[in-house]
Amino acid sequence: MAAILSGGNGGNGGNGRNDGGGASHHTPQSPVRAAPAPAPVPGHQPLRQDDPRRIGRYHLTARLGQGGMGTVYLGRSPGQRLVAVKVIRPEFAADLTFRERFTREIEAARRVGGFHTAPVVDADPHGDPPWLATEYIPGPSLHDVLAQQGALPTRTLHTLAAGVAEALEGIHACGIIHRDVKPSNIIISATGPRVIDFGIARSLDSTALTSANHVVGTQGFLAPEQLTGAPITPAADLYAYGMVLCHAAGATPLTKGESLESALSLLPSRFVGIITRCLDHDPNGRPTPTEVLEQLARSDSPPEDWLPPPVRTMVDLYSAPTAPAP
Repeated sequence: MAAILSGGNGGNGGNGRNDGGGASHHTPQSPVRAAPAPAPVPGHQPLRQDDPRRIGRYHLTARLGQGGMGTVYLGRSPGQRLVAVKVIRPEFAADLTFRERFTREIEAARRVGGFHTAPVVDADPHGDPPWLATEYIPGPSLHDVLAQQGALPTRTLHTLAAGVAEALEGIHACGIIHRDVKPSNIIISATGPRVIDFGIARSLDSTALTSANHVVGTQGFLAPEQLTGAPITPAADLYAYGMVLCHAAGATPLTKGESLESALSLLPSRFVGIITRCLDHDPNGRPTPTEVLEQLARSDSPPEDWLPPPVRTMVDLYSAPTAPAP
């Protein structure tokens, strides 16, 4: 809330003085000045002129990101709860096959839920445009954290590994394969890591809607079977999980002439075995999320605050109030 500084309180906010003990002489008033506008929240971009101001019942206040299929906005519900609203681009909204895929994304996200994902709040896959609203998780992506802070300390890596493994355990228990686990799809929040974006998730019993010979996922995190067209199982998510831990621990990108094995040998021993198993070229050789959690449980638990101070500051900045859109 803006503060108004005036001679009535000595120009010192709530600590103003009344010089002269209430004397009758006139003291000129200080000019009225508005407090500086709050600093922009990282990751929040102003709405553009052609952006919608309302989707469904949600008032949009900022842009959170843009991908090939749509834009994600920060929105407020009538009860002032923050949500992330994913709005599909018009050219995709006109594609019935895409709408079917988007409906499947919504169903997958609703089925998963849990502590380590972003729960679905509302959606309209048949709207014009189609949209999906999830709980807004204040915090930077793991990608942004690593870009600014570099490799994570052991205690932070331990909680990250456990949190993402728990998320994958819940996702797979619902019969869902995420298929795009990567640092930009992991939010670092005060309450732990959250796995987001089920845009290319696939049910274990569903028929793929993507075209033949089309690789779905992100280069650098694709399991070998995703590149060869072999059947995709939940083990593909474990390969990507292993690569995420490599990035978070500083084992990638590799320097010229360096092998992944040599890079892993420099990491804390508690993670080397897990990552090595996750990166097995044979899907049958990779652990399940439950097995990962069991192995992590054999190590000492991290301290209560899992985030180092610089990362904690990044997270706190995302929790700052957001100014209403004009």
